[in-house]
Amino acid sequence: MSSRNKRWLRRAEWVTLLIGLAAIGYYGYVFFEARRYQAQELEALSQIQTEPSTTRVEPRIQPQPGSLVGRVEIPRIGLSSAILEGIDAKTLRRGLGHIPGTALPGESGNMGVAGHRDTFFRPLQGIRPDDTIRLITVNGSYEYKVGSIEVVEPHETRVLSPSSDSVLTLVTCYPFYYVGPAPKRFIVRAQRVSEAATLQ
Repeated sequence: MSSRNKRWLRRAEWVTLLIGLAAIGYYGYVFFEARRYQAQELEALSQIQTEPSTTRVEPRIQPQPGSLVGRVEIPRIGLSSAILEGIDAKTLRRGLGHIPGTALPGESGNMGVAGHRDTFFRPLQGIRPDDTIRLITVNGSYEYKVGSIEVVEPHETRVLSPSSDSVLTLVTCYPFYYVGPAPKRFIVRAQRVSEAATLQ
C-alpha cells in the first residue's frame, strides 16, 4: 500500500472514531436529559399530590403540550415512567406521550399513550394478558388490567377509536430490536378495573 493510501486510511479511521464518539456523546446526553426530566416531573407530581384538592387541575382541562399528565407503572415488568402531553419528538425523548384527542385520566373513553420501543417502552416486550397497569395522576390513581396484545400496521388507527368504557391503549413500534424505523406497531389494550385511590 502506498504512503498516500496509508494517509487516507488513517484519516478515515480518525473520522470514523470521531463520528462514533459523537454518537455516543449524543446518546449519553439524550439519556441523562430524559432521566433528569423524569425525576423533576415525578417530583412535581408528588408535591402536587400533597396540596389541598382545591388547587388541583380537573381532568377535563386539556393539558398544555409537554406538561405532566401523570405516571404509568407496570410492576411485573418494572416499567415506571412519566406521561407528558403530546407525541412530538422532544416530548417522546423525555418520557411517554399522551396522544392528543384521546381520553384524559379519569375520563370514560380510550386514553392513548405512545412511547419509543428503545427507551421508556422497552419493557413492554415482556407484557402479558392480565398484567396490572397503574395510572397515577394529581386527581387519583387508576388501575387497569391488560386484556389484549396485538401487532398492527401503522395505518390501523382503529386501536385509538373512542370507547364508551374506560380503556388504556399503549402504542410503540415493533419489532423491539429492529434496526431503523420499525414497520409495525405493538398495541397493549387494558380495561380500567378500579379507581385505586382518590388523592386527598
